[in-house]
Formats: sequence, structure tokens, C-alpha cells
Amino acid sequence: MKRFLLYIILICGLHGHAQLKIFGKDPIIHLENFDKQRVHWGYFLGFNSYGFKFDYINPPDVDVIVKQTTGFNVGLVGNLRIMEHLDLRFEPGLYYSQRDLTFPGFERESDAFREVKSTYIHFPLLLKFSAKRAGNVKPYLVGGFSKTLNLSSGYNSLDDNYTGTFRMKQWTTNYEIGFGIDMYLEYFKFSPSIRGVFGLNDELIRDNNPDSPWTSNIGSMKTRAILVNFTFH
Repeated sequence: MKRFLLYIILICGLHGHAQLKIFGKDPIIHLENFDKQRVHWGYFLGFNSYGFKFDYINPPDVDVIVKQTTGFNVGLVGNLRIMEHLDLRFEPGLYYSQRDLTFPGFERESDAFREVKSTYIHFPLLLKFSAKRAGNVKPYLVGGFSKTLNLSSGYNSLDDNYTGTFRMKQWTTNYEIGFGIDMYLEYFKFSPSIRGVFGLNDELIRDNNPDSPWTSNIGSMKTRAILVNFTFH
């Protein structure tokens, strides 16, 4: 991920230099009327880091350990101009992620460890608040709500943790907030951004046994995620 970010920065830097000081004192203004479009489209590629926030019924001696890994994002962007400096964004995308959970109190690693792989279809509806454009750069804030469909939730499985199956609810509601930068290049607009995702509802499906050592003491389990997207318009 770090190497990919470095490549993106180098490409943009070289392109900007070739276009005679894209960030300089007197840059050549690119795509001057681009943001005046009522509607425009784009796509994004990026990375994610998904985790969980656990709340407990009774404070445990040891929390559930959540190990986050880096996943991959791809999707489309639809932008509706509401007024100057304010846009409505719809960014449906496909998100692949994995979280490794270690539950306390087990002697065998096979009982304690759960690998949670998820394939999400993500539907965020966001408001974008842009600053005044300075040359070929314009920073912005973004925030809103989203619904997420977990294609790997296992919500309809009759098995549970007693047979090694970790189950989650199929739909999640979230709120999101983040920031980014619009960079106007000669032929397209490039927008790197970072956003936090905060789940609002409990996603855990409890085991069939109400005294399950895996799920009986968990009051709620909610998504926490960081999304890094590179958008091209």
C-alpha cells in the first residue's frame, strides 16, 4: 500500500512538473469549467482497513483481539452539483476485507481464532463541502451515511462458532466522514481521499447456545474502517 501511494504521488508530481508548475505560483489552469457541470461521473480504486468495535455485557478480563489487514476497493462515482462548493456524491463500490479475531479463554488456537473474510457492496450517499479552488488544487470535506451489504456474512447458516462458523448480519448502516484533495490535471481530475466508516448497528449473530463462550458476553459488535480511495473523473 505504501509503495502504491508513493507511485501515485510520483506520477502526479512528474505530470505536474511537465505541465509547468501545476502547484506553482502561476500555474496553467486546467479543466477550468469542470466543476460547473450539473452531473459528472468517475471511478475509484483504493484500499481499506476494516475492524470491529466490541462492547461487552460484563467487563471481561481480556478483550477480543481484532487484527486488521489491508483490503481492496473498486467502484463508481456519481456527482451532482447542488450549488457552488456543495455536491451530492453517490459512490457504490465493491470492498474486499479480512479481520482476524482471537477470543480469550480457550486453550486450543482453533477454538480461539476466527478468520472473518468479507465481501461488501457499499452504498454511500455523501455531501462534499469544497474550499475555494487555488490554482489546480481544491481541498474538501465529505460526510454522510451508507448502507453495506455483506455477501460473506453467513447470516443464514445453521452452524455457529461451535462448528467454526462466525456469523454476521447481512446489512449494516454507517456514518462516514473524511477529507480529500481535488487535483486538476490536463485531461482529468484526480482526487485522493481518506474516510472513516463507523457502524451504527450491532452486526453480530449470536450462537445458538445462549451461554456460548464466544458470543454470550458481547453486547454489540460494530464496524470501524478506514478507506483510502483514488478517484478519477
